[in-house]
Amino acid sequence: MTTRNKTPFKSARALLAGRVAVIATKHRKEQAIAPLLESTFGVKTRVPSDFDTDSFGTFTREIKRPADQLTTARLKADAALKLTGETLAIASEGSFGPHPQLPVIACDRELVLLIDQQQQFEIVGEAVSTETNYRSQIIQSVEEALIFAQSVGFPDHGVVVMSASSHGPMQVIAKGITMAADLVEAVALALERSPAKEAHIETDMRALYNPTRMRVIASATQDLIQTIGQLCPACGCPGFSIVQRQPGLPCGLCGAPTELTRSVLYRCQRCQFQQDSQPPAALQFADPAYCPHCNP
Repeated sequence: MTTRNKTPFKSARALLAGRVAVIATKHRKEQAIAPLLESTFGVKTRVPSDFDTDSFGTFTREIKRPADQLTTARLKADAALKLTGETLAIASEGSFGPHPQLPVIACDRELVLLIDQQQQFEIVGEAVSTETNYRSQIIQSVEEALIFAQSVGFPDHGVVVMSASSHGPMQVIAKGITMAADLVEAVALALERSPAKEAHIETDMRALYNPTRMRVIASATQDLIQTIGQLCPACGCPGFSIVQRQPGLPCGLCGAPTELTRSVLYRCQRCQFQQDSQPPAALQFADPAYCPHCNP
């Protein structure tokens, strides 16, 4: 399906080079994002001063995220554009929880969104990784807190100490803890305030206190770069990306359809041209291990 072509783009770099991209962050995510975008596309990145991304939700639950992950990233980007008056913005949003295919394993899902108001399109990069230290625990002593902290990469990774209460929401005692003395002091205070002499400790998932998460944000940025570089065959717009996956890849032993992807559909958000893509010849059959008949 095609529509009348608009002015074609020669390349993604030609479209972005020399422009200012504002990065909507207060937690130093530009350390993972900016070098990759600048070296690939020649953009100039900028972090707005006094930009409070905590107003869009906090991991420590003082402020609830206003919407789903992608919408929240979009809200951040829009706010940064309004604040700076620029036309190009980058926003990132992370989510932590059970892996969608392996619920017993924690995972980090990172989205990095580019919004271009000048050309009126948005492109998303994504990374899902089980490489995360996302954890929490109820503790009853400073010693337990120190053991927990060591297990999650402290002091390179920060931790959060909260009150532990069965009667209401937990309150943050301290976050961004990266020194043993500060951890001991926060835990002692939390235990002192608790009738049950318990405290809650968890990993600080803000990017500036979590190098492991920062690496996943970089992976999502690489995925964004790859997607930006996929130009529409019809109009040349960046971000010619997958909008639908069709399951049914046949089993290599019995030929029965499996849940693995048989084909994908790409669509351009600018001219709506779309194109089916089949797997390469070497991947046209599924391993029988994924077949509901051969491996019920």
